[in-house]
This record gives sequence, C-alpha cells and structure tokens, in this order.
Amino acid sequence: MITGTTTSGQPAEEPPRKGNDPDDTLEAAAVDGTAVAEPGDAAGTRPSGEAEPADTAAATAAAEPQERPTGEADARGPAARFLRSHRHLIALSVLCALSSALNWTLSLLRFAHFQVATYDLVIFDQAVRGYSHFSAPTVPLRGVTGGFGMDYMQLADHFSPILAVLAPLYWLHDGPETLLVAQAVLFALAIPFVWMFTRRVLGTPHAYLVSVAYAISWPIAQATAVEFHEVAFVPLLSAIAVERLHAGRRLPGLLAVLGLLLTKEDLGLMVAGLGVWLFFTGQRRLGAGLVFTGVAVFEVVRKFVIPLAGGNPAYYTRYSKLGADLPQMVWSAVTHPHQFVAMLFDDHSKWDTWGLLLWPALFVCLLSPLFLAALPLILERLLADSDNWWSTGWHYDAFVVVILLMAGVDGAARLIRWLERRGVPRPGHGLRLAYAAAVFAVAVTTVPYRPFDNLMSPDFYHPDPRTEAREQAMSMVPDGVVVEATDDFGARLSGRTTVLWWDYQKRGTPWIVASVNNDLRGVVDSYLTEGYELRLDRDDIVVLHRIGA
Repeated sequence: MITGTTTSGQPAEEPPRKGNDPDDTLEAAAVDGTAVAEPGDAAGTRPSGEAEPADTAAATAAAEPQERPTGEADARGPAARFLRSHRHLIALSVLCALSSALNWTLSLLRFAHFQVATYDLVIFDQAVRGYSHFSAPTVPLRGVTGGFGMDYMQLADHFSPILAVLAPLYWLHDGPETLLVAQAVLFALAIPFVWMFTRRVLGTPHAYLVSVAYAISWPIAQATAVEFHEVAFVPLLSAIAVERLHAGRRLPGLLAVLGLLLTKEDLGLMVAGLGVWLFFTGQRRLGAGLVFTGVAVFEVVRKFVIPLAGGNPAYYTRYSKLGADLPQMVWSAVTHPHQFVAMLFDDHSKWDTWGLLLWPALFVCLLSPLFLAALPLILERLLADSDNWWSTGWHYDAFVVVILLMAGVDGAARLIRWLERRGVPRPGHGLRLAYAAAVFAVAVTTVPYRPFDNLMSPDFYHPDPRTEAREQAMSMVPDGVVVEATDDFGARLSGRTTVLWWDYQKRGTPWIVASVNNDLRGVVDSYLTEGYELRLDRDDIVVLHRIGA
C-alpha cells in the first residue's frame, strides 16, 4: 500500500473532513446536481478577494443566457433549470433502473424456463415466508435433507436475520420471484454510493465509468445467475459503510455496518477489516472499535447464537490444516506463516480466483488500505478445505466486489499522488481518467464469459422443449401439499407447496415431481412397489403420488 507518514509516525492521510470541505460539496452534488471542482482542478481555489480574470469574466458573460420572451422563459426555464440542477440524480436513477432491469431479466427468464436451482432459492423462500407470516423462519428443505427435521430454522444454518426486512414484499407476492426481483434492486442500489465515493476521489466522469463497471461486473452477474442468497444485501451495505465513513458521516456508516453484522455470521470478519482500514487512515479509535466488534460478533454468533437456534457451529468451519476456530487459525498463521501463505496459492483454481477478483480493479486495489476490508473473506474462502469455496462459479465473489472496486479507486488516487511527489509532471487528470476507462473496459470484456452474456443469445428467450411437460406435471400437484422435487421443479412449486429435495430416501412424501434419466428409472419403479402410483410419465418427467395420501 502506498502511504506516507508524519514526523510522529502517524499515517499522512487525513481523516475525512466535515463542514465546508470540497468533499462535502461533491457529496451534496450527488443529490442536487450542483457543479463542483473536480479533484486536481484549479477551480474553486481562488482567494475570495481576488478579482476574476478578464478573459474568464468575458467568457462568463458570453455564457449567460440571452433574454427570452416572458412566455418562453416561463415555459422552458424552470424545466431546464430542474434538469440541470438534478442531472446527476436523474442519471443515477436511470442507471439504477437499467441495472435492476438487467439483473431481474436474467433471473426471471431463468425462473420461467425452469433453469433455477432448488438449492438455495427454496431455502430462502421458505425462511422469508416464515417471517412474512410472523412465525419462525423454518426451512423444511434444508432441515429434512440434513436430517434435522421439518422445523429446522434458517438461523441454525446461517445467521441472516436481515432477511426479515423482505417479509413485507411477500404480502404483495408470495413466491421466490419476489426474492429474485429484490436482489436485482438491492444490487443496483449500491451504484449511487460507488458513484459518490469515486467522484470524491477521482472525479465525475470517472465515477460514471466505475459505477457502470460495477453494475455489469462478473461477480454481480454470477450472483444473479445462482438465484438468491444473503449476499443480495452486501454490495449495498458495504458501499454505504465505506462511502459514508470515508465522508466522515459516522451514523449512516455505522448503521450499514450493523446491517452487515445481521446479514451473515462471517461478515464480522469484513467489519473487522473495515476497522483496520479506518485505523490505518487516521480514525484509530473507531477502527479499533470495529475490529473488536467484528471479531466478537463473529465468535459469539458462531459459538452461541447458531447452536441456540439448533445449528452446528462447526458445520461450515472446514479448516483441518489450520485449526477448529478463529484463534487456532490465527495462531497457525503466526507460527507457520510459510504454510499459511502457500495454502492461498496451492491450487490452480485459487490462482484463478485471485486473478479474477483483482483484475477488475487492475490490481491497484492492493495499494489501498481499504483492500484489508475484503481480505478476511477472501482468506476465509481460499484457506477452507472445500474446493467448492475456491471457485468463481458461485456467489461468493459478490461479497467483496464493491470493496475491491472502491479500493481500486483509492489505490489509483494514491498512486497518482505518489507519482506527483516523485516529480512526474501533472499525471493527475489523465491517469485518473485512464484508470476509470480501463476499469470500465475490463468489465465490458468479462461480459461474454459470464451469465449476462445469456441475454445476448436469442435462444435464451425461447422455452426448453420440455417446458410443456413440466407445466403439465406441476399442474397435477395440489396447493398446500408436501412435495419432493428435483432441481428444476423446486423453485417453481415453492410458492404454493412445501418443497423437499428428492434424494431417493423414501420418506413417504405424498407427491414427487422429478426429471429422470435412464439411470433413475429403476428408482422410479421401486417407488411403484411401495405404495406410489405413476400419474405422469412424459419426456423423462414423472409425477408420483402416494396412494391414500
């Protein structure tokens, strides 16, 4: 990281300022659209008593609008002034709307075409439905499959009480589609905060380029394609936390931090990382407080809250080479640092993940202390025994995408200041714009290799040939029953039935709806000898009903 120090050894970077600071003007312009001086420009730096140069005054006079007839001024003046004064607010609103539409188009088309998975969408659907009925967030799908029973609570699986805020949406539409749309909107709502942070650090055109890069980034596309997870809240909350704390607005920043702690148990590690960032950028007390709070919440939730809800805190702690819990892992890192570092790069998929995470920010994020906020979650994944966590094919990268892009913005600004101190002639504006344009270009080049590319394929908009058979199969299942289903059916049935996973365990479930291949024909036949009748067998899709149920 590029930093300087004062004679006292403190970081040279000043903490965010308040009052009439130019940053505050930039921040206000994000809402009201007023013009401000860009970072590095001379505008707005003239002493208050100094006369304006003659050529500037003449240009200003020439730029004044000519007098119009009264009627025309009344008709056009207010509208033009409104559009100009609110131009950034309007532009960001349009960008958020387009991003939301992009996300939910991908999600809802996949849902309509039976391309969404039962895991984990149905689990979250069942949990939020419980909250919407003012009852416990039970997840029968997860409970029965794991051997915990129908009353297993989502809080025993992952600590995500923030899901309750989505419950009112289920009063409008009770079904998994609601979660897909909500996630699309939540992802898009991070854009204004990415924009405000980037504008404060680099400038206005740069902010638009980086914001669009976030909206089309591959982690957002990947998280959208794997249905819904608690990560839906993280880009927005992490963007608010970083942007508001960077602006010196502690209350909204800390409220966003609280939201992160209520989103998932391991986000206490991200909060601790945010504390380290603040500590190294001059806010030592607040930073130390967040480090303590993040680690404490992480440990308390894992060791006490999740077991109290009926879960096993060791279920997702798979670090056989390092230790059973966080203190043991830290001790292993201190006593065996070479082994610790080697584990981060001991598989080609880990190298891929490092590269794909850092490349969208052009690796410049490594120059910013803000990178330390993302590092704990990256380490948590790459040090785990499960190779599934190392992959970029799931939603895990969306947890850190905003922080890495913001760290890249901060790192680029630090690099430019470092070059200026080394005597490089005026690298500022050109390098800032070049960096933002490169970030945008990288994001565009990743689109063809990730799920947003599906939207450019005409075939994506056409139903699967077996869609009619699937629709017929679903129509045979009554509302309100318990049904076991394969991956393609679970989410489509979850809004009106209690869905379980069909894992051939013969639990006596009243209904079974499944896509089967030749290898499963023997399994289907075995059900027919144990009290089930075959209601439908079409295009390798079967519906089984238990006689008398």
